[in-house]
Amino acid sequence: MSKSQTQFDAGIIIRRSLFFLILILLTLANLFIFFRGLKAPHAMEQAVIAREVSRGNGLTTKVIRPIAYVQAVEKQGGAALSFTGFKDTYHSPLNPLLNAAVLKLLGADDAARWQMGENEMVFPLDRVIATVSTLCFLMSIGVIYLLVSRIFDQKIAGVTAILMLFCETFWNYSLAGLPQMLMLLLFSCAAYFVYRAVEDSSEGRLPYIPAIIAGVFFTLLALTHYVTIWISIGYIIFAAVAFRPRGVVGITILITLLIPMAFVMLRNSGLSGSPFGTAYLNLYNGIGGGTEDIIMRTRDLEDYPLLNRGFVSSILRTTLLQATSLIPFLGGIIVAPLFLISLMHPFKRPSIAQFRWAILLMFAVSAFGLSVYGVSTDELDPNQTHLLFAPLMTAYGLAFVSILWSKLPVVISNPMIQNLHHILIIGITALPLVLSLPNKVRFGMDRNDRGVPHWPPYFAPALNLGLGKWLTNQQICFSDQPWAVAWYADRISIWLPSSRLDFVELENTAADLETPVGGILISPCSHGSGNATEVAEKYKDFTSLVMDGRIFLATYPPGLSIYDKDKKIEEITRRYPFRATLVGMDMVYYSDRTLRTSGQNGQE
Repeated sequence: MSKSQTQFDAGIIIRRSLFFLILILLTLANLFIFFRGLKAPHAMEQAVIAREVSRGNGLTTKVIRPIAYVQAVEKQGGAALSFTGFKDTYHSPLNPLLNAAVLKLLGADDAARWQMGENEMVFPLDRVIATVSTLCFLMSIGVIYLLVSRIFDQKIAGVTAILMLFCETFWNYSLAGLPQMLMLLLFSCAAYFVYRAVEDSSEGRLPYIPAIIAGVFFTLLALTHYVTIWISIGYIIFAAVAFRPRGVVGITILITLLIPMAFVMLRNSGLSGSPFGTAYLNLYNGIGGGTEDIIMRTRDLEDYPLLNRGFVSSILRTTLLQATSLIPFLGGIIVAPLFLISLMHPFKRPSIAQFRWAILLMFAVSAFGLSVYGVSTDELDPNQTHLLFAPLMTAYGLAFVSILWSKLPVVISNPMIQNLHHILIIGITALPLVLSLPNKVRFGMDRNDRGVPHWPPYFAPALNLGLGKWLTNQQICFSDQPWAVAWYADRISIWLPSSRLDFVELENTAADLETPVGGILISPCSHGSGNATEVAEKYKDFTSLVMDGRIFLATYPPGLSIYDKDKKIEEITRRYPFRATLVGMDMVYYSDRTLRTSGQNGQE
């Protein structure tokens, strides 16, 4: 072995060892030192479903959306339906099923074994959910490395893997427990076999087997988040045009997708009367003008027609949002959008040139789907699917930049700077993560013995050790954060309606079914959701109840209470007159009886 080859091998070993060392350190730090618990409502809802599955209750939930309950009742002919064991038709099943398997292995189906300690601030099962998501992210990096190595070379694959590792957005979704990282893993596997099929096709071989395997992964992707069906449609269109015999592969993949989806639609139709269950109401986030939260909390859709808010204007507005926020949607990796420019470059290898059109078609169809269903620039938008394309677009962007860089006279005359562009791209992409590390380390080390919750609006100990003990298994709680009540307190919770009549109707139904309402929980999810006008628009009849804690603090001392002076909800406040503070006046539980509180939970 030559001296240069020995040095080359040693350099590879050192770089790879350093990469894995950083990967391990970031993983351990994020899961143990920096971790503050789950903070995405959809993640908590899916975690609730997963725990119910692990208990043998099937795809049921303790989070009751008023509109979902109305759907189920109407399907059953109008007869009252038990809130216990309520079947979920909103969430896609695969991520809860994966988490359920892990929770079952850990014995998390037994709530008594996973009670929080007196000094704990982070719910232990939050870390379990986040770990599963993080492992999916780490496996995605491996799959992407193998795929990009096959498309280009190990250098571009290595830089792509480093950019994924230092991308703060990927870590945020991993720790949030949302299904995006499982989606990323499945999409990466699907893309690997799509490229294998493109290779076979460009070399004159039948691409049938890898194309069908890719279709299976796209089917699993659709079962992880229904909005990714648009990505599958993009792939089916590409397969029908690009693979021979034309149409046969596309039709086969379509059938592969439709078979499991037919079972899902039959189940949803049997439970809610709609083949798309409650999930189709996600349209109110897009063409419905962003009113999904309001729709979920109502019992009558007649007052909220779907297409009266400007169908075309809503699509154009969301399309423009996606175009102007492309870099954030792609994880802040600055080189990823250059994929669109690389479409004009004549790559010599046919498979590389053809595969980028598959990526573009899937991305374009997916973007149109998001224009219909809605997406936002929120840190953890549950509909964010552009993130799945970021690694592959990054690889093409890196290849394009590398070609241009290598042709610069200064680079030709100075071989020492031939990789300088990679260093600059990595440095800029990693900057948000690196700049946030010192504060995270200092904050995490100071409170590592107890943990730091995502407060506001979530405070797990107050729900697990307080509300969970005040409510019996047969009682129900109305709340502005029902996902947190269901997950941390392990109690059935109804999303607080905006209408007094809807509240009373659900309350009476619960009493008739011998699962009476124990009280109403108000948190920063409501009074911290906007200014007074926005809160009033969202919570309507219950505005005084929502703002009661804020008004009390603003007028303290002596502290003015307004919830019992509102004539609109006078009958309701008479039934729940006792106010127990869980986290000061920021999280208040209005109960039907006097409650004893201790420690940080003060009684008023």
